[in-house]
Amino acid sequence: MCGIVGALDLHGRRLFSAQTLARMAAALEHRGPDGEGYYRAPGVAMGARRLALVDPEHGAQPVRNERGDVIACCNGELFERRALRESLIARGHAVRSRCDTELWPHLWEAHGESMFDHARGQFALCLWDARDRTLVLARDRAGICPLYVAEVDQWLLWASEPKALLASQMLPIAVDPRAIDHLFAFFSAPARRSFFEGITAIAPGESLVVRDGSRVVRRHSELEFAPAGRERRETDPSVLVDELEALLARSVARRVDADAPVAAYLSGGVDSSTVLALATRALGRAPDTFTVGFDKVGSDKTGTDESALAAQTARAMGSKLTVVRMAPRDVADAFEALHLAADAPVIDTSAACLLRLAHRASAHGFKAVLTGEGADEALAGYLWFRVEKSLAALDRWGAGLPSKLARGLVFPLVGGEASAPSGPLAAARTAQCDVYEPFARARADLYSRELRATLAGHDPWSEIDVDPARLRALHPLNRSLYTEYRLMLPGLLLQAKGDRAAMRSGIEARYPFLDEEVVDFCGSIAPEYKLKGLTEKWLLRQVAKRHLPATVAARRKTMFRASLSSVLFGPQRPAWVDQLLSPRSLRETGLFDPVHVERERRWQEKLPLRTPRRIVMDGALTAVVACQLWHHLFISRTLCDAKASEVRAPSAESVARAEQRA
Repeated sequence: MCGIVGALDLHGRRLFSAQTLARMAAALEHRGPDGEGYYRAPGVAMGARRLALVDPEHGAQPVRNERGDVIACCNGELFERRALRESLIARGHAVRSRCDTELWPHLWEAHGESMFDHARGQFALCLWDARDRTLVLARDRAGICPLYVAEVDQWLLWASEPKALLASQMLPIAVDPRAIDHLFAFFSAPARRSFFEGITAIAPGESLVVRDGSRVVRRHSELEFAPAGRERRETDPSVLVDELEALLARSVARRVDADAPVAAYLSGGVDSSTVLALATRALGRAPDTFTVGFDKVGSDKTGTDESALAAQTARAMGSKLTVVRMAPRDVADAFEALHLAADAPVIDTSAACLLRLAHRASAHGFKAVLTGEGADEALAGYLWFRVEKSLAALDRWGAGLPSKLARGLVFPLVGGEASAPSGPLAAARTAQCDVYEPFARARADLYSRELRATLAGHDPWSEIDVDPARLRALHPLNRSLYTEYRLMLPGLLLQAKGDRAAMRSGIEARYPFLDEEVVDFCGSIAPEYKLKGLTEKWLLRQVAKRHLPATVAARRKTMFRASLSSVLFGPQRPAWVDQLLSPRSLRETGLFDPVHVERERRWQEKLPLRTPRRIVMDGALTAVVACQLWHHLFISRTLCDAKASEVRAPSAESVARAEQRA
């Protein structure tokens, strides 16, 4: 991974400030501690901070073609770089290094905008063709690598993180209220929106091409699921087990191929354990592993502790395991640091834990880690998929009454106004809807009058990046999986929990289950191989049985996160939680109603932990805390004692290097 920044004059050929370019790059030093590079020409500028994972001696960015008129910076990896390099050399291209970033200018020369058909991996790319003054900005299909854009004073700015755009000091800093609404509706902002007004994202699998002032956005890579009734089925399921095993083994082998040491995250579950087993086979030895362990302080249970299960798997594989122990206050402190890293409100405490895990992996000398993220989206690992299947089975006997009865019993206990799906999901309801709706109901009570007025007429469901026709053609399970890929995965899991948590410590997270071949295979097979009865990830478990102890392969999924009650609302909570929820702070941001927030906090103290309303309000109040904390760190700076964000000043050497590239 790396950090990339840049600017394009949309209507002229002004020279972009070297000081500003260096300041933007300096804001991403954590993403690339191994070097920096710049390109400046009339009307365009690029900068990169490098994390050297491949060919550290010769992979400095920006990179150029032989003539120097196609220039690129890239964050991420092309995992088929060896074969791509050989094919480009065979076509007559002079490739000087082993670094995959150098392949991009040659891919552009060879294939133009269809180059993404040949580019498998995780990437955020900026490419400049000086011959016809064409800019290309693009992201990988899953949305692993981030890329944000903003327009100001007829400049198009881009960067790997919003903080680098803010560091330009060219943009006003303000809240995007629609993103706040998405946080309560779907736990994160949608694919194209940040929480800062005026800063948007290139969507996963899309490219933005700017030529002669005109802009064209197109989807260069789409998720493929077989239509209902046309999914792949085999008389002998072992054929599919063999194929998935081969695809995963190839995917893992690609991702352990680096010139820097690669470790692995390990939980107690089947996903990361299978990745570890296949990495051990690919390397001929077990990579080092890292896991989180939760401590109990008094009566406060920090979270479900899987470290003992992870230790069993590590011993079976012969891996050296490092356990990062966390008590409630440790998670809270990491939660604060996470918001500086994420540039966004985050409600998932597991992301804070992974921030600490990445820091420990970096301290041990690693620059990349393997993770099992993506298996639940490919093979139906989440609880709501099982709930949806169970209700659907009952509905067939009860004419839809069981689903209506379940919602009729739970939603009134939660309270709030109904928030029924509309837009693409109105005619093709998915499993996620029953998860999102209880939390969305909390908005009516918690939002301030001003925020409700600002959002009048806004429907977050309408911004979900899914194709209604595509959804309706799919089996209900695949419909939900497709939505998971489009919504939860890029919005939360690959952003705060993935990229930001890892890259804050200069660690690249690599995702074998998000390999294009693995995703396409899982999208092609019948639903019963994913969710067999109520056994989630059935096909993966058959692969796991070949490499892991039977007890590991059979483990049910456990949601990895710390207890909100203990971390943010228990007796060990940090002072800034109460400061952020004080009437003064709430009035200052103007986002939430102080009276209703205080009322829900009193309710929260009275309700048992496992009741529906308590579960929902713990999450909703966490969202309030997260929004207030983010606002303090990046905008107001006066709400609590937490240290606010500061713009990193570039060194004189960085500015000089940027100036020299003009």
